[in-house]
Amino acid sequence: MTQSSALSPAARAEALTVLRATSQPAAELDVLVVGAGVVGAGVALDAVTRGLSTGLVEQRDLASGTSSRSSKLVHGGLRYLEMFDFGLVREALEERGLHLTRLAPHLVRPVPFLYPLHHTWERPYVGAGLALYDGMAMAGKYDMGVPKHRHLFRKQVARIAPDLKTDEMVGAIRYYDCQVDDARWVMTIARTAQSHGAVVATRTKVTGFLREGERVVGVRARDLETDTDLEIRARVVVNAAGVWTDEIQELVGGRGSLDVQASKGIHLVVPRDRIRSEAGFITKTSTSVLFVIPWGRHWIIGTTDTAWDLDKAHPAASKADIDYLLTHVNTILKDPLDHDDVEGVYAGLRPLLKGEDEATSKISREHTVVTPVPGLVMIAGGKLTTYRVMAKDAVDAAVPTLRHLTATTTRESITDRVPLVGSQGFETRTNQRVMLSRKSGVPVGVIDHLLGRFGGMVDEVLDLIRDRPELATPLPGAEDYLSAEIVYAVTHEGARHLDDVLARRTRVSIETFDRGVAAARPTAELMAGPLGWDQARIDEEVDHYLRRVEAERQSQLKMTDQEADEARVSAPEIVETA
Repeated sequence: MTQSSALSPAARAEALTVLRATSQPAAELDVLVVGAGVVGAGVALDAVTRGLSTGLVEQRDLASGTSSRSSKLVHGGLRYLEMFDFGLVREALEERGLHLTRLAPHLVRPVPFLYPLHHTWERPYVGAGLALYDGMAMAGKYDMGVPKHRHLFRKQVARIAPDLKTDEMVGAIRYYDCQVDDARWVMTIARTAQSHGAVVATRTKVTGFLREGERVVGVRARDLETDTDLEIRARVVVNAAGVWTDEIQELVGGRGSLDVQASKGIHLVVPRDRIRSEAGFITKTSTSVLFVIPWGRHWIIGTTDTAWDLDKAHPAASKADIDYLLTHVNTILKDPLDHDDVEGVYAGLRPLLKGEDEATSKISREHTVVTPVPGLVMIAGGKLTTYRVMAKDAVDAAVPTLRHLTATTTRESITDRVPLVGSQGFETRTNQRVMLSRKSGVPVGVIDHLLGRFGGMVDEVLDLIRDRPELATPLPGAEDYLSAEIVYAVTHEGARHLDDVLARRTRVSIETFDRGVAAARPTAELMAGPLGWDQARIDEEVDHYLRRVEAERQSQLKMTDQEADEARVSAPEIVETA
């Protein structure tokens, strides 16, 4: 039976109660997933919808690592065509169409790009690649969902993108991919898993494995909010810890099964009015692909691709990284950008499967699933877009163990037919946007904003406003968001700390020039009620957030990774994980 998808404080408490009860063999889980990034949340959803009892634990917040710091694209990956990785591109394009048209139409949306052409010979070469790209999408199992590419002459490009340098161009090709708020996607996948019966506990760190002989039979964990320990028994543990894979491997006797290299990618956020264009851009640099991506009232510019072996929880963008992106983007813009144009900066780590002596831009984005010891499945590598395929492969790897231990048949994956929460009713509510505006008193433009974030669950947010009309006001310091969205983030989306809301449930931390400083206290005060915070706790959360912002600003003034890392880690965690 379907249960509530709300990741409320009470739901977390109940999840920990269920997880503690698994210490009794009769109550053990079928599958415990470690790591609540996009892959871990996907594994939990895949497992629970096959009829397996499932738990998901995460030492920080949902999507607190790589999965909230991507380019936010759901795409096949043009660069992989040049690498002749046709299988990865085809698979990713199928997933793009599936999520856009069936699973998450409220979150995944088409976005147009221009591929500038500077030489006559590029038109047939790039055109052939994009024809293949579109052809793979059309030949897939699911609807393509976006328009086909189109060739443009220089004058057409100038009309579409007045701020793009066209003097040295012969034209461009316009094509479409898709984008998503990555952190919101992960949270929605986790909510969907919970709605089907999974138990989800954030701020719960795995500290060791339970063993019976060689077999892994569960984990030892710590609830970091209360600093209490628990044992969680499961027939199979799936590690989906991304760049923390090596740390998990050490808990079961050392490295060897997977060799994961962390690759740092940084992104800049600038106001939309600084670049006049109806479409984004894509161009190649010497070491990576440069994207300029429309993002609401902003542009996202990225990315870099460099090895990183410093703090994994808070990778830092250096001044050299920022200069690199500004230098390259300015080669295609009439009016150059500078540091004063940058609203936000974020850095993330990609977990790449490493080969010997390879640059990170060449390391595989393919994923690998291994079973290093009985009862433990590990998955690493892959792309944001293909999380569902990765999740399916991980659960498939767990099935032989489950079949052996339970003597029952486990069904095949059905997640290609399981819409994410919010997709149901999205089209209906979109058609009713004017009616919703009249009934709620919320402007139509704001209703559109809410539909793009909550889909068919918009009614739950509007119910908050009906009960508390003051929540219809914009959030002070971040007027793109309503106060109701902050409360909803706590009551339904698993947010437990100020960072969770300003950095992941909303994107205030990268969408405002002050990085969310002005919004910090009003946000904490809205969170205080449902979380039971007193004034001292509000002050602590705000102080921590301000320290984080200052540490990030200081790191972005340093020229080297080492200096940037030292500056960033000077701000302590709000909940210590060590």
